[in-house]
Amino acid sequence: MKRTLFGIVALLVVVSLLLVACGTKEPDVSGETVVIFSAAGEEQAVVLEKNFVDFEERTGIDVVIERSGDFETLAVVRSEAGDPYDILNFPQPGLMADMARDGFLVDLGEFLDDDYMLEQYSQSWIDLGTVDGKLAGVWHGADVKSLVWYPKAAFDAAGYTIPETWDELIALSDQIVADGSVPWCIGIESSGATGWVGTDWVEEIMLRTQPPEKYDQWTLGELKFDSPEIKNAFDVMSKIWMNPDYVYGGTTSILTVPFGDSPVSLFSDPPDCWLHRQASFIPNFFPEGSEVGVDVGYFYLPPIDPAYGKPVLGSGNLMSLAKDTPAGREVLKFLTTGESVKAEVEAGNTIAPHTDASLDWYPTDAQRGFAEILMAADTFRFDGSDLMPGAVGAGSFWTGIVDWVGGEDLDTVLQAIDASWPE
Repeated sequence: MKRTLFGIVALLVVVSLLLVACGTKEPDVSGETVVIFSAAGEEQAVVLEKNFVDFEERTGIDVVIERSGDFETLAVVRSEAGDPYDILNFPQPGLMADMARDGFLVDLGEFLDDDYMLEQYSQSWIDLGTVDGKLAGVWHGADVKSLVWYPKAAFDAAGYTIPETWDELIALSDQIVADGSVPWCIGIESSGATGWVGTDWVEEIMLRTQPPEKYDQWTLGELKFDSPEIKNAFDVMSKIWMNPDYVYGGTTSILTVPFGDSPVSLFSDPPDCWLHRQASFIPNFFPEGSEVGVDVGYFYLPPIDPAYGKPVLGSGNLMSLAKDTPAGREVLKFLTTGESVKAEVEAGNTIAPHTDASLDWYPTDAQRGFAEILMAADTFRFDGSDLMPGAVGAGSFWTGIVDWVGGEDLDTVLQAIDASWPE
């Protein structure tokens, strides 16, 4: 009887162990298809899909990229209909946050713990993917806006040095004026989007004069435009924009020169202007045949208040899980690795925010330099106007810049922007 009882107990133990083992077995995802829905263009989508070649061979998962210019509408409509795409490739975090709050996105913290995420990203990137305390998205790629472009050969020949602080930037501007030239090229005309160049400047200065929490409050509408913090940002900006000796063509030309034409004056011989703040995409507007690192160089837009370190303003895209499946989780976890963006980095399409991405992947010294600036950032924040409601970020904020440059009283402009904020 004792031996029989012992045998029964032993059998139960074995069965229990088998059940536990079965419960912890890795899910069989081979043969599954995961669709990533994106707003990317056709060529971008082709490169995005190349990232998954080795992953598909390892896992047996077929990763398919679907794209549409109506991304925002279709992503929401499919989710509301109960037929969501597996993974959404958000071009900016505003819509991601809205869909997370509406319950359409999986809390990634259910399978990506804090320790793991801190191995893959700096805290700043994790914060930008977090909505109301839950991880809603992981960053896939980024672009840097905090850059100042200059005519390299002429700059070096003149004996100018790259400024490390805002005071040094202003001192350089004064030196260029004293030498009989004009420091800044600024033009913001952009058809129906005229004004966005100015919003970037305000955002850059906010990150350099206020803690990032203030910046976040501002983009959420919790910190008014008509506040001392925002007024100070405009005041700092006015020291450059409203100084007729500083801007090529004078302050009035800011409104009439197309943003893509404004850096062309860097390439005159001698340069008509010497400094141009614009994002990493601006070489697309440089004269044909010009080479970054030879004809033109760039440097990081210097900090203002040392208390806030070296912040970087930029843009980028995040990946979120909209349909919770074992295969979808496997793909989403892969997207937290540098390998998931390697093909795009090597093609020069983006900058990787992942800690395990290699600088050796970048095809040019210029793009490698963008990555180094991003990696050295104490804080990264997304373009603020893109985070605000459309009526503000792509409306009254843009037109407010135009009105202010045109001579409208700043208080009146800021109060009008606040009044446009949706209830």
